[in-house]
Amino acid sequence: MNTNEEIIVFRKFDSAIEASIIKTKLDAYDIPCFLTEENLANLYPGQNLMMFSVRLHLFAKDEECARKILSEANMLLNDESTTTCPSCLSNKIERDFPKRFNDSFTTALKASVFGIFFPKQKVYRCLDCECEFDTP
Repeated sequence: MNTNEEIIVFRKFDSAIEASIIKTKLDAYDIPCFLTEENLANLYPGQNLMMFSVRLHLFAKDEECARKILSEANMLLNDESTTTCPSCLSNKIERDFPKRFNDSFTTALKASVFGIFFPKQKVYRCLDCECEFDTP
């Protein structure tokens, strides 16, 4: 690495979380980068003055490659990777304990006392039709 390479501010962010996500993605593609002022942005959240914005820095030679990587829509999920309800084919799915598990007070009491030793398996539940199923 040449010591005379120029470092630029690639992008400014309002939150350190968003900046860290972008930094992690660039790190995954072996583009060296770093963040500055993330502690100040966390200390004063929601400031509209942009006085304490998190800045993402990288080498000027990597700017075009970074823009290309961030413009790609490769974070989209395909239909095969999403969980759908076998009954109504909805994508609104949550993973929780079965409803039959929470039906009565005694069942809830048993779960709170003995659930530590015998945990109940979670299931997938459709938010549209309330169907419960085990595998996605």
